[in-house]
Amino acid sequence: MNEAAPQNHGEGPGPSRRSLLWTAGAAGAGLGLGGLSAQSAAADSRSAARGAPAPAALSAESLPAEPRRRGPTMIGVPFERRSTVRVGIIGLGNRGGSMIDLFLAVPGVRVVALCDVVKEKAARAAAKVTAAGQPAPALYTNGEDDFENLCDRGDVDFVYAATPWDWHFEMCRTAMLSGKHVGVECPLAMEMHQLWELVNVSESTRRHCMQLENCCYGRNEMRVLRMAHAGLFGDLLHAAGAYNHDLRSLLFDPVYYENGWRRQWHTRLRGDIYSTHGLGPVANYLDVNRGDRAVRITSVGSPSLGLAAYRKEHMPPRDPSWKESYIEADRTISLIQTAKGRVIRLEHDVSTPHPYSRVNSLGGTKGLFEDYPERIYIEPDHTDDQWGDFGKYAQWDHWLWKEHANPPGGHGGMDYILIFRLMQSLRLGLVPDFDVYDAATWTAPVPLSNASIKAKSAPQEFPDFTRGLWRNKRLGMDSHKPEE
Repeated sequence: MNEAAPQNHGEGPGPSRRSLLWTAGAAGAGLGLGGLSAQSAAADSRSAARGAPAPAALSAESLPAEPRRRGPTMIGVPFERRSTVRVGIIGLGNRGGSMIDLFLAVPGVRVVALCDVVKEKAARAAAKVTAAGQPAPALYTNGEDDFENLCDRGDVDFVYAATPWDWHFEMCRTAMLSGKHVGVECPLAMEMHQLWELVNVSESTRRHCMQLENCCYGRNEMRVLRMAHAGLFGDLLHAAGAYNHDLRSLLFDPVYYENGWRRQWHTRLRGDIYSTHGLGPVANYLDVNRGDRAVRITSVGSPSLGLAAYRKEHMPPRDPSWKESYIEADRTISLIQTAKGRVIRLEHDVSTPHPYSRVNSLGGTKGLFEDYPERIYIEPDHTDDQWGDFGKYAQWDHWLWKEHANPPGGHGGMDYILIFRLMQSLRLGLVPDFDVYDAATWTAPVPLSNASIKAKSAPQEFPDFTRGLWRNKRLGMDSHKPEE
């Protein structure tokens, strides 16, 4: 769903400084922190890192399999309990400008600070805050680095970033170094070394860094998750997820993706550049990082013809897009093998005409579920090769959907369920439903699939971001309802 994409920040009349760096193939510098606490040396560390030259982007193959750990694991680490969660939001375009409504709708949440380079967007969002009866938030609109000042505030508990993708790594890292928990729209980062750096910074600062994957909170996804854990599908064998969404008109819209920032990625990478909508839910079904793990991926990509064909038909001759050469495969298909031998199929296609689908499939020794449209076939309930009615399994709905049967917000309510549960976990001091290891794992197909396609579909090894702790069974999305 395109609305789940991060939205505009740091995009002025021309390309931003970071966009130019990415075009040149540069990436953010790594930083050795040792046992840094949540708050100590944050500003000095960031300044030192920003003053160092950015190294060239590393390929997935050239990276160490397991960089030196800088702190204890964040698995099972709860949030600090608090009566009110104070939120700062970076990026107030299409996504951030709508998600603020959901933060304001959750009890026990205050929006205290807002940041966007477009002052009008920040002003509109601030008006929503005061209209909800909260004090006027502080605004940070003084250039593309002003988000650092928001992160430095002492009255922010959680930073939410909804910005173009090449900002995600730096904003997550900055928030944690400033002592804040952080959640970001997908993808978490675009380079493998950045994923490892966020894992290390999370462990060293003791701050959570989360991929806010709303599709994990869909009603169907949470129902299938509970059914899988109850054994209704038998021993699990395979799963599939996708982001197949015709975005051509939006990719060429100069307003929706300001200055075409999302389209630019189609000139840079060939792989699955938006993997988390498909992988997040099915990774939960298979208990990835909770008893199983992804070990390798192989990817293939079709020719890149869709965007050029759309441009030829719809864009005027002097449109800036005519200077672009698209290399991103119109359809990317990846196969992931897990440690238990299970198979996950991923697909990505935003450049050709087709109905929307996340595929969302799970199969086991007793049957399977497939979505778009939803249908189920499990023994002994179904026979004669006839699909069954998934609606008859509503008793397996997650407690969040039983408690919030008609949630507000977009995407069928999954956005609100995500924000409600996240804020509840922060307020009650719970272990989050997912952590930095999940965020890195769900995003890893971005660089890995690109590397596989470049290597003529050669398999690429999946890093073990948990450093061996994936073997331990633990709760995740299939949570118990907490006592208030």
